[in-house]
Amino acid sequence: MSEDTKVRAELRDSFGKGFARRLRAAGKIPAVIYGHGTDPVHVALPGHQVSLLVRRANAVLELDVNGTEQLTLVKDIQRDPVRQIIEHIDLLVVKKGEKIEVEVPVVVVGEPAPGTMVNLDTVTLRLEVEATRIPEHIEVSVEGREEGAHVTAGDIPLPRGAALMDEPDLLIVAISVPTVSAEDEAAEAEAAAPAAAEEAAAE
Repeated sequence: MSEDTKVRAELRDSFGKGFARRLRAAGKIPAVIYGHGTDPVHVALPGHQVSLLVRRANAVLELDVNGTEQLTLVKDIQRDPVRQIIEHIDLLVVKKGEKIEVEVPVVVVGEPAPGTMVNLDTVTLRLEVEATRIPEHIEVSVEGREEGAHVTAGDIPLPRGAALMDEPDLLIVAISVPTVSAEDEAAEAEAAAPAAAEEAAAE
């Protein structure tokens, strides 16, 4: 684990919306730790540090809870729908070496053949990976791919130790040629009409 993922958490025994607002006003985030048959533990996390860490999907935090180390996976984040401020975080207890199922973002790299476009049909892949080795994303190369080419989940090389949990034939990316709708064709014809009329008059 990186030193950057070490977070000092404070135990809390007060609850309710009013207390949560006071925590956030003090720059802290309310959170609950659960899993592995343990009772839920309510904590407060340092707001700025954790806000940066959770920008990454499936962030793993190494908590120091009153001197006790606890490895956790960010399972859910509740945000204010308007201001997007983090209101609460759910943390799942994980163990080093344990394999867990996560959804990992898909990132398209490369350029397909000229005149074609990339259609990203599935934005995440479900993988089973070690809790401390979750990839930040999975790359799918479309370099030079022609119209009609497609990439399924089973075609994508996975990191060492990762297992695909989606169906292998799940469509991830398809390459196609952009189509022009009847409305677009009519608009183009209408735009070209004045120019054609001017050319005819000039002749």
